[in-house]
Amino acid sequence: MSSKGMWSLKLSTAAIALIPAAIGINYLGKLFAGLLKLPLWLDSIGTVLASMLAGPVIGALSGIINNLIYGVTVDPISTVYAITSGAIGLIVGMLAYKGWIANVKKAIGIGFVVGFAAAIISTPLNIIFWGGQTGNVWGDAFYAFLLSNHLPVWIASFGDSIVVDVPDKVVTVIISFLIFKGLPKTMTNIYRNDKDIEEL
Repeated sequence: MSSKGMWSLKLSTAAIALIPAAIGINYLGKLFAGLLKLPLWLDSIGTVLASMLAGPVIGALSGIINNLIYGVTVDPISTVYAITSGAIGLIVGMLAYKGWIANVKKAIGIGFVVGFAAAIISTPLNIIFWGGQTGNVWGDAFYAFLLSNHLPVWIASFGDSIVVDVPDKVVTVIISFLIFKGLPKTMTNIYRNDKDIEEL
């Protein structure tokens, strides 16, 4: 897709309808991870899938609105992480339209890129609102380990984010990729009506 088409704000009804669907998938992923006590969030599957289907604008909106709703209904601090979710949508949407969802190997690459980006963006937020922790048992244990070795809080906090965000985003992108590839072409084409779209 041309860069102009990728960033178009002329959103189709089908693309807009993706947003509530993406939010619902995000909630289900988060609930699933919580019930099974997984060391992952799995709360961005809908955002990533929407980005793959309809591009960075819809992906970013899905992530941002998801966090705002979760912040209003469950956890107020969740609203500040709308920045992270928006960035996830933008990055996946841009890479997807550049052909990075051609196969699982490339999808894993997206997962690493998004994981590192999420950790970089979330670290200062974690320090401001959580004293550097993420609230994830595995990540916070690593945070405590780094602090016990006299590393600065910001390094410990970044380490906390990395050990959770990178695996989480890799798994999230793989799941989203498999769903995306499993959808019929007639459905995926609804969201991709730009003549200049690159072959995936």
